[in-house]
Amino acid sequence: MKKSLLALCFLFALSVFAQQTSEKFVLETKYLLYLPDGYDSDKNRNWPLMIFLHGSGESGDDLNKVKVNGPPKLIDQGKKFPMIVVSPQAPQAEGFKPDIIRKMLNDLKSKYRIDTDRIYLTGLSMGGYGTWKIAQEFPEEFAAIAPVCGGGDPSMNYRLRHIPVWCFHGAKDDVVLPSESQVMIDSLEKYSKDVKFTLYPEANHNSWDATYSNDSVYDWMLSQTKFKFKRVALPVSDLQKYVGTYTTTSGSQDITILVENDKLMIYGGNNPNEKIEFIPASETTFYLFEGSSVEFRFTPDKKGRFNTFLFYDSDKIRNYKRQKSDKKN
Repeated sequence: MKKSLLALCFLFALSVFAQQTSEKFVLETKYLLYLPDGYDSDKNRNWPLMIFLHGSGESGDDLNKVKVNGPPKLIDQGKKFPMIVVSPQAPQAEGFKPDIIRKMLNDLKSKYRIDTDRIYLTGLSMGGYGTWKIAQEFPEEFAAIAPVCGGGDPSMNYRLRHIPVWCFHGAKDDVVLPSESQVMIDSLEKYSKDVKFTLYPEANHNSWDATYSNDSVYDWMLSQTKFKFKRVALPVSDLQKYVGTYTTTSGSQDITILVENDKLMIYGGNNPNEKIEFIPASETTFYLFEGSSVEFRFTPDKKGRFNTFLFYDSDKIRNYKRQKSDKKN
């Protein structure tokens, strides 16, 4: 009897201590927010947004440190901007993580009247690196970027081919060498003509004071809008010249293009079982949907035939060729 009672007590104790409660972990991102004059009075207007990323010295949990440089400093001194300005603070020794900044941006869109066609990203030093990286990760979000004395991965610059870039660096910078910006610009110029690089001949690491005190930088930003391709109508008689199955030596799945109801359709690759409209933006450039960074660019051969295209995928550039059995004479 005593043994059974002890066993019952033991089971009861386990049931008490084994209970689970519902909890949650909240990831907090602090930021400085500036709303332009007229934001509260004009309830029907959507405003441009500039996100500013600070340098490593301003990381931590004291938001006042973010006011040391750049637009937050100018705002603290009384400067007015014709746009919303958001300046997030990175945790100590963590830098700016693209997915966190995008979550913050989505939250901002839900809370404030933001013109989503005019969102700009800029930052200095660590924030300059963050500017390159975040724009490469989420190019569909930004109308223009302005990295200052930063650097990044040039192999991913093809994803910035539709984003105007104005880059800044000091020629005498011995903290982040100017070659860090130069290699990014040289790479980007292979994909885009909308690239500017200002190299201050006498500036060391602090190339941000000259940059952010220059109103032409903000005028340039505000003149940019997010890229959107425009659909064109190709003659129905021309559609057959794209039809066929294309393959690549990289081991990717074949891509097939066909005509249905006088429209080009595509399947294979990342969508092996789903046909998607192949939307023309020109005779040589095609997209799958609005706002996509996935793009197809045909290159005509010497006889004007379209037997190859570059596929700008989300993670790499792939070169496709029409299978010999499908080539048109």
